Amino acid sequence: MKFAEYKGLDLPKVAEETLAYWKENEIFEKSVSSKEGRPSYVFYEGPPSANGMPGIHHVMARTIKDIFPRYKTMKGFQVKRKAGWDTHGLPIELGVEKELGITKEDIGVKISVEEYNAACKEAVMRYTDVWNRMTEQVGYWVDMNDPYITYKPKYMESVWWLLKQIYNKGLIYKGYTIQPYSPKAGTGLSSHELNQPGTYQDVTDTTAVA
Repeated sequence: MKFAEYKGLDLPKVAEETLAYWKENEIFEKSVSSKEGRPSYVFYEGPPSANGMPGIHHVMARTIKDIFPRYKTMKGFQVKRKAGWDTHGLPIELGVEKELGITKEDIGVKISVEEYNAACKEAVMRYTDVWNRMTEQVGYWVDMNDPYITYKPKYMESVWWLLKQIYNKGLIYKGYTIQPYSPKAGTGLSSHELNQPGTYQDVTDTTAVA
C-alpha cells in the first residue's frame, strides 16, 4: 500500500480526505466483518446524553476510549462497538417541566402522563444529529445505527436481570447512608444533580429552639 505524500501539510484537508475515504470504502464496517470467526471483543460505550451539546471533554474521552477497540482489532480480535444513549436522570424531567411551565403535580392533570413521557423522550434525544456529526468528524468508530437506549424496556430489564444475578451471588448488601434528597422531586439526588443550576436556594426558616 502506498501512502499519499503531502508537499504542504494542511491538517483540515488531510482529515477531510481521510474521513471521506473511510466512509466511501466502509473501512469501519470492514474492520469488523473481516475478522469474522476470530476471538470476540465487545465494546459498549459509556453512553452520553443527547439532551445537551457535546463539549471538548467528550472529544477527549472518546479519543481515549477509541484506543482500546483499535488496539484489540490490531491484535486480531473481532471488535463490535455499540453506541448508546443515556436517557435517565432528573435534569431531563426538570428541564421538560420548565419548558412546559408545569410541576410534578400537574402531570396527569394539566398534561397526560403519555404527553409528558413523549416530551421527555424528545428532549433527551434533541441533539443526536449534532452528536452523530461530531462522532464522525473525530474519527470515533462506533456503531451509531443500532445504539442501546436506556429508556427502552429491553435495556432496563437487562440491568434488573444482572442485579438479580449479582444479588444471588451475595455480592449486594443492604446498608444505610445519608443521601441528599429533593422534596420537590420526591427523590434522592446524585452528585451530578447537586451541581445543576438552581439546586441550592437561600431560604428564610423560622425555628424554635430550647
